[in-house]
Amino acid sequence: MADSTPTFKAVPDQSDLEKFARDLRFHPTVNDSPEALSSEQVASFNQDGYVAPLSVFSETEINEIRAYFDNLLEKVIASGGNSYSISSAHLRHGRVYDILTDPRIVAYVSDLLGENVIGWGSHFFCKMPHDGQAVAWHQDASYWPLTPTKAVTVWLAIDDADRENACMRFIRGSHHSGHLTYRPSNPDEHNVLNQTVENPEQYGTIVDDCLKAGQISIHSDLLLHGSEANESDRRRCGLTLRYAAADVRAGMDWHQKGVWVRGKDESGHWGNWSRPEQD
Repeated sequence: MADSTPTFKAVPDQSDLEKFARDLRFHPTVNDSPEALSSEQVASFNQDGYVAPLSVFSETEINEIRAYFDNLLEKVIASGGNSYSISSAHLRHGRVYDILTDPRIVAYVSDLLGENVIGWGSHFFCKMPHDGQAVAWHQDASYWPLTPTKAVTVWLAIDDADRENACMRFIRGSHHSGHLTYRPSNPDEHNVLNQTVENPEQYGTIVDDCLKAGQISIHSDLLLHGSEANESDRRRCGLTLRYAAADVRAGMDWHQKGVWVRGKDESGHWGNWSRPEQD
């Protein structure tokens, strides 16, 4: 059977994004009665732009997820891909869809985005030992045809992530600076992404996002973040899960990626992708 999954540019052309009017301001969470997070964690997200670490999966559960990813990665590499090329995975793989819609993760996200929440993205970022690939300082919102910027990224640690194996790093409070100026990345920088924000320390303090396997962090789409190359003998794999408040609008057909993970579809803008049969 032919694959009917729609295809999207993982990194849209900037010229296309410039044609799509976007509200690129931070919208603080207003939630006096969070269910999964504490009030202090909600306040910390508003102030710092992230909340971490949050526990989700048990050791047994994350071991099963890791074994699943190892098998998936083997197939992707055999077909010509690499450890960074498994993107929009919830559209093709039922197991990834299940993680995106996991009620424990969705509960955390809902405390920050509201009762009506869309899951729309899933991408494995797997740094193999000594792979030489860095992720330059960037803002997620720079890449996304979404407005307003009421979206977050959940980073699920498949492996333990620490400074030794190049964990993600945040610039605390940088989301308050709005959309930042960036330059195109140079090929000799061995950057996974194609944007680089210079002198990140001027926007806040660098914080390491150290996570144990099975834990998550959540950060604002405007928070400046990145990671160094993994020069260790250990792999560092994470699954990024992207969520948006339901009143966010998507351009470039990205609404088709949507999965209703909580609440109701009041507008009909977002799709509601069904769970793929293939795990």
